Amino acid sequence: MIDAAVGRALARPSGNWYVLATSAELGSRRPLGRTVGGIELVVWRDEREIAHAGPGACPHLGAPLCRSRVVQGHLMCHWHGMRLDAMGRPGWHPFPTYDDGVLVWVRLDELGGEPPLPEPVLAPRPPSLTSLVSVLTMIGRCEPADIVANRFDPWHGSWLHSYFFANLQVLSTPSVTADTGETDRFLVEVSFRVAGPLGVPAVAEFSSPEPRTVLMRIVEGAATGSVVETHATPIGTGRDGTARTAVIEASMAYSEQPGFSVARAAAPVLRPLIRAAAARLWRDDLDYAERRYRLRGR
Repeated sequence: MIDAAVGRALARPSGNWYVLATSAELGSRRPLGRTVGGIELVVWRDEREIAHAGPGACPHLGAPLCRSRVVQGHLMCHWHGMRLDAMGRPGWHPFPTYDDGVLVWVRLDELGGEPPLPEPVLAPRPPSLTSLVSVLTMIGRCEPADIVANRFDPWHGSWLHSYFFANLQVLSTPSVTADTGETDRFLVEVSFRVAGPLGVPAVAEFSSPEPRTVLMRIVEGAATGSVVETHATPIGTGRDGTARTAVIEASMAYSEQPGFSVARAAAPVLRPLIRAAAARLWRDDLDYAERRYRLRGR
């Protein structure tokens, strides 16, 4: 059942879009360097705060552009001062980029090999102005399919993450032959542990809007409408010959309860706690995904 769900997820169109970075970490003074599918990239913001991405090597003599400065919205190479912008120049052409307010995406048509789409395939999210958003990034020795398989296995939650989940029951699952659509989801009833025996009950659904994204949405409970987007971005092959994948997980907590405004006001304190909890979960889950990758490699 899990293999069938993963197979359907991987067959969905992505338009060749890959999550590159978080919107919050991309400032206007310094660029970021990233690698997606073995392609070295640089991402920066122009004077209007619009995100752009391009090849990571300067077209002059190959300097790493992630070490450049951003001057008036232009990249200025730190080796010889060559200025590069979103218009590009011969031998250096930027890639389509999309900033959804939480994550920055890049479209790599040669890597994806699919018919391109003008924008990434995004699932509905709660209102950003009234949500508490936190993003975690971790790196695993595995492939994106292993991350998707982990998220499409709700049963492991009560065993591997008993410190965080309680009373987990799988309410419904997609059939092996299910077609894409609303029915292609896992529905889970679970209590999120708060302290000791105290927990918050909820019903959550797991689905996949595109090949490298798994969406968990709370559909019943006090936090109805909250989502966790787990994105798996292939990095390339490490020196040991194994695949590397970045797990970029955006948690967007939302509630219509009157007291939730207090939580949003305490966001600077709560975000590190949310990231720490997500990191603990993913330390276990990366063991799961990496083990699956190693066994498949054998």
